[in-house]
Amino acid sequence: MQDVDAVIHTAAIAGVWGKRSDYESTNITATELLLKSARAHRIGAFVYTSSPSVSFDGSPQSRIDEQAPYPDRWLCDYPRTKAIAEGRVLAACELGKMATCALRPHLIWGVGDPHLIPRVIERCRQGRLRRVGTGRNLIDIVHVDHAAHAHVLALQKMLLGDLQAAGRAYFITDGQPIECWEWISTILQCAGLKPPSGSIPVFAAYGIGGVLETLYRWSGRADEPPMTRFVALQLGVDHYFDISSAKERLGYVPWLDRQAKIEELRSWLMPQS
Repeated sequence: MQDVDAVIHTAAIAGVWGKRSDYESTNITATELLLKSARAHRIGAFVYTSSPSVSFDGSPQSRIDEQAPYPDRWLCDYPRTKAIAEGRVLAACELGKMATCALRPHLIWGVGDPHLIPRVIERCRQGRLRRVGTGRNLIDIVHVDHAAHAHVLALQKMLLGDLQAAGRAYFITDGQPIECWEWISTILQCAGLKPPSGSIPVFAAYGIGGVLETLYRWSGRADEPPMTRFVALQLGVDHYFDISSAKERLGYVPWLDRQAKIEELRSWLMPQS
C-alpha cells in the first residue's frame, strides 16, 4: 500500500439469499483484513460503505437517525454481516492514527445501475412482480451521484481527522422520500412497461416469504426464493431517514433535480425495452 493515504471500502456481498459463510467471509472477514492492513501501513483515513438495513428489524422506520440501535434479530445475513462490519470500522477509529466513518446510502439508483433497476424490470417481465401492501409506504432512495459525492466529502473529513465527523455512521439519501410503489412504477414506465395491478397484503407476503425460506433451506436450493421476509417488509413498510447528521458533520446537501435524472434514466432504459 505504498503512496496510499486512504481507503474507501465499498465491496460486499449484497442480496438477501446465500450461504452464511459467504456473507461472513466477504462482509466481515475481508473488512477486518482491510482494517488490519490499513493500520499496518499507517493509512490515515478509512471510509466504509455500509447500508441502512443495518438498523432494520422489520418495523417501520419513519425519519429515524443514526441513534437507532442495531436490531436484536435479523431477517437475513446481509444486514447482519454489514452491521458487524460497520461496528468494527467505527471501533477502529483512532484520531491521530486512522479516522474512520461509515456511510449508509439507501437504494442507489441511476443510469448504469446493474442491480436494483434491472431486477425490478426483469421481475415485471416475468410476471413475478406484485405490490406489497398499499404501496404508499415511504422509502428513501439515493442517486449514484449523491452517493459518490457523500463518499468524497467523508474522505476529506477523515483525511483532516475531523473530530466531529470521525467515528460515526451516516444515512445518505436524496432527502426526498417517495412512495414505494410510485418509485417502482416510475422505473417500469421508464422502461416502457406497465406496472402490474396485482397486490398482496404485507402480512401475507411475510408469511409466504417465511415458508419459502424454510423450503429452500430444506431442499438445499441456492437460487433466491421469489419472496423472503426481508423483501416483504422492505416493500411493505416505511423506511426513510434523517440525514441531518450528514449535512451538519460532512457538509452533505443533495442538489440534483430528481425529475431530470429520471428522464436520463428513461433515455437509458427505453432502447433496451
